[in-house]
Amino acid sequence: MSLPFVPASGPTLAPISAPAPEADPAGNIRAQTPIAIAKAIAMAYQLRGLSPNDALAAAQIAPSMLETSTGFITSLQMEVLSACAMRELDDEALGWFSRRLPWGSYGMLVRASMGASTIGLAMRRWCRHHGLLTDDIALAVRVSDGVARLELTEQRDLGALRELCVVSVLRNALGVACWLADSRIPLLHTTLRYAPPAHHKSYRILFDGPCSFNANANCISFDAGYLALPLRRDEAALQRMLQRALLLTVRPYRRDRLLIERVRQALQAFPQLSHNADSLAVHLNLSARTLHRQLKEEGSSLQQIKDQVRRDLACDQLLRSARAIKQIAEAVGFRSEKSFIRAFKAWTGTTPDAYRRN
Repeated sequence: MSLPFVPASGPTLAPISAPAPEADPAGNIRAQTPIAIAKAIAMAYQLRGLSPNDALAAAQIAPSMLETSTGFITSLQMEVLSACAMRELDDEALGWFSRRLPWGSYGMLVRASMGASTIGLAMRRWCRHHGLLTDDIALAVRVSDGVARLELTEQRDLGALRELCVVSVLRNALGVACWLADSRIPLLHTTLRYAPPAHHKSYRILFDGPCSFNANANCISFDAGYLALPLRRDEAALQRMLQRALLLTVRPYRRDRLLIERVRQALQAFPQLSHNADSLAVHLNLSARTLHRQLKEEGSSLQQIKDQVRRDLACDQLLRSARAIKQIAEAVGFRSEKSFIRAFKAWTGTTPDAYRRN
């Protein structure tokens, strides 16, 4: 979801939008945001007794488009429309809640989360402070079995703006976490309590991983390891972000700061995965190309991590067990004893036998 451009007063929450304008082979921008979302913003104007026509004109959306149910607009049009609406209505929630959230409310939430030591603490602060802005919904971070869940509980009937509210709040909370960590946080699963809308296929743009409707909870799930990441933003970074009107989005974050550790853990638990990058990538729910690219962006490579894991496992077994060198070579993923001895000497400057004796 793309957020509208933000002034120095603070970043804003934004409605559903494609992550970024995408061009087809001819260079034309694809329209991927369902018109139903623009209709919901127009409804926020109507609830306030105002006309959305100026905002629609600024976004170059013909009012007649709101009469359709299957149309799409571009993410840029959505950014312009939502930014105009939030300013004109002075409500960053666009009518979702029983009281307005004046311009700058969500900027205050970002600032309140800045002093946290980890992403987990920052997200919990975000959830707690969000409750001070409105009690129409409640946000909470829960962890079990290595999976973190950001849950949104509806505490009153959100009416016709329900979808716009639920998806926007979940997406933006995740987007802020990604910005604070300067890391992509891939989703494992998304569940939503409402029935699939007519434009449900657009959800593949909004959320990573599978998405389920008619569920028991509104929730996005991800690896709990991301909660331990440190914050990589400070007050100066926040000021630069506000001044340069950066978009707080998830998609621009191609780097994954937890990926190296996830690769290391996978290779430690399943040494056979070191034989084939495709198998390892499938295990991590990535493509092999994405795996190599993201590791490169983090200043590492699959081969470097494989060597580190194999070296550590080999050293541990040489010191803690009496297993034969050939058995250790097989255990750490080598197909032959000779190739293991050659690699071990390159890592440590000595042979496995000499290392064990010393």
